Order: sequence, then C-alpha cells, then structure tokens
Amino acid sequence: MAEPQVITFGCRLNAYESEVVRRNAETSDLRDAVIVNTCAVTAEAGRQARQSIRRARRDRPKAKIIVTGCAAQLDPDGFAAMPEVDQVLGNAEKLDPINFGAATGEKVLVNDIMSVTETAGHLIDGLEGRARAFVQVQNGCDHRCTFCVIPFARGPSRSIPAGAVVDQIRRLVANGYREAVLTGVDITAYGSDLPGDLTLSRLVESILRNVPGLDRLRLSSLDPVDIDGALLGLLAHEPRLMPHLHLSLQAGDDMVLRRMKRRHTRDDAVDICARVRTARPDVALGADLIAGFPTESDAMFENTLRLVDDCELTFLHVFPYSARPDTPAACMPKVPGEVVKERAARLRQAGEDALVRFLDNQAGRRTDILMETADSGRTPQFATVRLAQTHSPGDLIPARILGRDGHTLTGETA
Repeated sequence: MAEPQVITFGCRLNAYESEVVRRNAETSDLRDAVIVNTCAVTAEAGRQARQSIRRARRDRPKAKIIVTGCAAQLDPDGFAAMPEVDQVLGNAEKLDPINFGAATGEKVLVNDIMSVTETAGHLIDGLEGRARAFVQVQNGCDHRCTFCVIPFARGPSRSIPAGAVVDQIRRLVANGYREAVLTGVDITAYGSDLPGDLTLSRLVESILRNVPGLDRLRLSSLDPVDIDGALLGLLAHEPRLMPHLHLSLQAGDDMVLRRMKRRHTRDDAVDICARVRTARPDVALGADLIAGFPTESDAMFENTLRLVDDCELTFLHVFPYSARPDTPAACMPKVPGEVVKERAARLRQAGEDALVRFLDNQAGRRTDILMETADSGRTPQFATVRLAQTHSPGDLIPARILGRDGHTLTGETA
C-alpha cells in the first residue's frame, strides 16, 4: 500500500503541521491517501490548491483525498463539493489522529476555530526532506487587518508553553538538526495568553540557555511593532540567533497602513529596521509588501517602493492585493488590475536589485553554511551558497564566499 502523501501550501507553520498530519495519517494506518494542506492568504493560493486536488485524483485514482488547512477551514462546503475530495478537516481537526480513521464516517469535520483556546505542543522527530526544523510556538491572531482572513482560519492567538518548545527542540537536536525555526501566525504575540510575564524574547533566551547543542535559532515573520529591546539585545549578543529577520510591513505609506489597520507607521518601520541594524550590523532584512491595496494612489505606492531602500530590505515577499471574502478591504475602492500587476512587478524588481547588491557585498566573507543538498546550503542571513566541494545535508560547514552566480552565492570550504 502506498505511503500517505502530504501536499503543503503556504507558510512555515503549515509545513510544521504537515509533519504532524503525516504522522497522524500513519498512526491511523491511513496509507493510500493524499492530504492537501491548503493556504488562504490569497485567492491564487486557493486556486492552486484546487488544481493540486484535481491532479492528485488523476495521478492516484484510488487514493483517499483529504483537504485541510486554512482554505478548507474557511470554505469547507466548497471543497467538500469537489468530486475529487473524500474528506475535509479543519485546522484543529487535522491535528487529532482520530479524525483520520475510517470510523469517523463524516465527510466534513470543521468546527468553530474561534472557540479553540489551547494549542498542543506536538512533538515531532523532524521534517521530511529538510535540513532545518520548524517548531510551532504560537497559533492564531488577535489582530484584524482589513485585508486578512487568517484570524478566521486560525482562531485567537494562543501560545505553546515554553517547556514544551524547549523539549521539542531538544528532541530535534538529538536527531541531528543543527537549526530550528520558530514559527506561528503572530509569534511576536507569544506568551500573552500564558501565565507569567512570557514574551518571545524570553522564550528565545530560554531556548538558547537550555539547549546548548542547538547551533542556530531562526525566527519567522515578525510584527515590527512588537520587536522589543530585549529581542534586540539578544540579536546583539547571541551569535546563535541568526541575523535574518522577516518583517510584516505590508506597506510604506501611512494612509494605506491606517486603512489596512496596521499598528505601525512608516517611521516606525524605518526606525525598527535601523535599530535592528545597530544591534546586528550583519543582519539581512526581509519583508511582506502588498501592491495595489484598495485606494492606493501613485504617491502612496511610491512611498512603499522607497521603503525597500529606506529600510535596506533584502528578501521581499510581494503580494498583488487579493480581495478576500468578508474582509473590510474587499469593500473599499479597487485599484485597476493592470495597475496592481505593474506595481507588483516594480516592487519585485526593487527587491531583486536589493538582493543582488546584498549578494555582491558578501564576496570574500567567511561564514558557516548549513548544507541543504550535497553542494548547496544557507548562510546565517539565509542566502543560498553553492560550494565547490560536496558535504552531507545537515552539516554545518565553514566556508569562504567567492562571488555571485545569479541569485546564488558561490563559495569554497574554508
């Protein structure tokens, strides 16, 4: 019987949960199955998921097809209506192995995610095919950005106790992982729902103190307004905390930010980026940016475009604005589609130019590379390096950067 196949869309949290889902399917002896873990950030993500479901049915006509994830949480009936789909599981239900058993008999198991108040710290041994491990520390979001449906797909913000996070990372280190990436929907909100005065910075400090065998700790997307002085201090003084932050900036114009219901201003974004660079001069900064948000004028867009240089951003995730059902932004005056497309292209080009400048500046530097394949891996700043020599995936190799080949650095073992 074939092994269960898990197809993952979206964020690092989904990647982590896909490993839990894989284990749940195996525990339930559900072997001949395809599980599609969907994303709902954009309409395109939903389209791709449906396309993948149809392809899975063509490729494995006898397999049980289960759909889960954020898009399934938001539109369970829509996915259940697809003739290819055998079962739909919500974001909470996918984490319970009992729901993968044949005895349930229900096609749709999706409950009210807003009623979920706890997040279990699922222990996993690793992530299939990955050199670094994603570790869930938080789920859900209490904010209501006007363009976003994720709070309604993930529920309220809830944190995993620090002890469970430390235990998970110890387990991964024991299994040979050199790097862990803390993931969640809004990880800078970590601890607000737990007893005591827990914060993301205190969690990071606890991990580094209690897991001395961990070589690298990396953070996923951060809300800039919640980056505190303690986290900046850790960046400045803890070499095992990687100099690579990805910020949820979304826009660089104050009026657009207000209409998005973001909690920071343009000046806040520029200031926090400057403070991060002061704390860790070798840092590489990435950001999420939305092009063509409703009501965005040419001048407003130019403010966002200039943010790439003003914040010295290196890695951009550019999203053409995509109206999501039942969000306030969907009712605002739209920017014409061709304008949205053109603005997204300009932002991507600015990001590519910034990345090239950053990569060119790495020539001659000595650094450590976490190998992902036999001949390529990642620097602490998350740049890809191809080495002249081969090594085992998962090894941490000292190297010297020779130059750049496209978007990839070239190097040699030091």
